[in-house]
This record gives sequence, structure tokens and C-alpha cells, in this order.
Amino acid sequence: MRVKFYLAAVVIAALGFASCNKNAKLNQSEENTTDSVSVTVFNLGNGVNVSHWLSQSPFRGAERDSMITKKDFDSIAAMGFNHVRLPIDEEQLYDEQMNHDESGFKLLHNAIQWSLENNLNIIVDLHILRSYHFNSENAKPNSLFENKEDQEKFLSIWLDLQKELKAYPNERVAYEILNEPNAPSFEVWNKFVAKFIETIRKEEPNRMLVIGANYWQVPSSFAYLSVPENDKNLILSFHFYSPLLITHYRAPWSESTKYYTGGVNYPGLIVQDTTSYKDLTEEQRAQMRTNNIVVNIETLENELEPAIHLADSLGLQLYCGEFGAYPRYIDKEIRLRWYDDIVTIFRKHNIANAHWCYKGDFPVVKKEDGSANELPAILTRK
Repeated sequence: MRVKFYLAAVVIAALGFASCNKNAKLNQSEENTTDSVSVTVFNLGNGVNVSHWLSQSPFRGAERDSMITKKDFDSIAAMGFNHVRLPIDEEQLYDEQMNHDESGFKLLHNAIQWSLENNLNIIVDLHILRSYHFNSENAKPNSLFENKEDQEKFLSIWLDLQKELKAYPNERVAYEILNEPNAPSFEVWNKFVAKFIETIRKEEPNRMLVIGANYWQVPSSFAYLSVPENDKNLILSFHFYSPLLITHYRAPWSESTKYYTGGVNYPGLIVQDTTSYKDLTEEQRAQMRTNNIVVNIETLENELEPAIHLADSLGLQLYCGEFGAYPRYIDKEIRLRWYDDIVTIFRKHNIANAHWCYKGDFPVVKKEDGSANELPAILTRK
């Protein structure tokens, strides 16, 4: 779950384009053959992120082993989801000399096997590197896009992961290049994507690769994403947490929303009573004024237009790899109205999607017994 990218999105949000995207039908598992390369049909539908296990977690050993088990994947399938997105971190799988953490790799393979056994497809998402964290405030300064050695190591990690994963069926397992990139420029990120695709394609021309746009995969950045036009085994991925005052209301990690404790509203003007700003600093008040806008299903749909347009123009599948609303403090009915609208938009435009997340801070299960809460019925509806 992310915050900073929507601050960048404000600058470029007006530069998108409109259209719609037609994706592969659910429950279809085959490859369409072209002149030289098979076009893999990779079904996504509705999914969920199995997060805070092999990513963003301090746990190792028995504690890590027991956090997520086959029972969880059985439960995900029983809830009606079609796939999982599995975030993985370099530190969970490798030491600094690139030696394997064998128990971590065992869990990675377990996750894939448990997915396949439950007829769930799976995206393996390289989430955090030692040289890159999507939120640099939570880690040491990022060096990936400036340091050649770090870039070479990034490719080495993917080549090693490829050796581990390439035996799995193309129509069941996909690779996601990097979670929420924040390169210095669109050009830098586009070159980075091109190199990644070139590297993976030497061994796997038919593997589905998931790529997003620069600046944390916000939809408005898709107007500047360069995609090889002759490669149809690609999935375009954006993340969506808009508006932040709804999706991250009082979230303790969100600098732009955690201080505001007054009322919020959706749809419509988010903050209707601005006298509740009185306990904020002037800087925090300025952030609230920026965030306090009129939002409804039409404005949400408009935000997605650049991503929809690019996917449609290239004939590629469009995927929302993360979306969700932090449930702890916000009124339940307001939160569910936001979910209902965003799911309606996904269905209208055939946008595959994965909720953030399964058991973590935006859960689809109840903490007391692990059973489904109110979200799966909304997220998996047809």
C-alpha cells in the first residue's frame, strides 16, 4: 500500500487519454500462436495480494513458515478469487552475497504450488530490493537507478529467479518487474523496462511480464510509458489509492492524512466541515486543502483513463495490482461505497485487479477467526 505516488500524480494527472480495454475472458487457458511467438492467455480476473510474508516482514524461520500456509490459499480460492499477487523481497530470499535463503525459496515454491492446486494463477512481484524501496522514507536512500552495479544485481536477481520459476506454465505464473518504481525520469524507467524485457525474453519469449509506469504506477504516468509494440505477452499494471483521505484515513504511515481526525465523506466533497482543521499545523492544513476535493465514480474513472487508453491502443491486458481502503478509523459505509464504485469501474472496463491485501492492514478476513469479512463479496462479484 502506497502514499507518496499520489502527490506526484497531481502534477501529471491532466495529461491522460480516454478509451477502454478488452481483456482475455476468465477461465480460458491456452496460447494463441502467431508467426514466431505464442501469445499466452493469462487469466487474472479478481485477486488478492498475499503480503507481509515474503515481503515487508521481519520474520524468519518457524514464525515465517507458519504465517501463511496452504490453508490460506485454499481460503483465497474458496472466497472466489482467481489469482494471487505475491510480493517478495530480496532480503527474504538472498543474503548480500546472493546466496539463497533456502527456506525462503521453499516458501516461494510452496506458494506457487498451493496456487496451482487451487486453480489460482500467480504473479511473482519483486517488491523491495536492498537498493530500492518504493517508500524511501522507510528505508535507506535508493540507489538502483543511479548505480550501475545495483542495476546489474537487479538483473542477476531476476535471472536467478527465472532459473527457479521457468519450469512453471506460462499461463499460470507471471513475473512483475518491480513494485512501484520511482526513477528520476520517465526516460530512465523506460530504458530500465526495455532492458528487463530483453533479458527475460532470451529464455522465455512466452512468459507473461507485468510492467507499470514510473512514479509509483499511477495511472496518469501511463501516457509516458514506452511499451514494445511487438510483444503481446505483457500485462500493464497500475495501482490505485485515490482519494487518499478516504483510502488512507488516519493511516499512521501516511504523512499527508494521518493528522486529520475530522469527518470524511464519499461520494462528494470529502471534508464538508473544515472547522475540523483547527488542530492542524499550517502545513497540515495546506495538505488537507489539496486533498479536499469532490470525488465520485466519474472522477475515479477519469483518473484511470491514461492507463485504459494505453492498454487498449496496444491490445494488452490492464491490471490494477493494488487498491484498497484502510479500515481501522473510517466509517464502514463510506469505505464500502468507495469499494463498490471502484469495482464497478473495473468490471466496466474489464480491468483485472488484486486487492491490497489478504491478512495485513487492509484485510479481507476477520482477525478473530480468519473467515471472510464483507469485502470478498464485493471484490469477486461479476
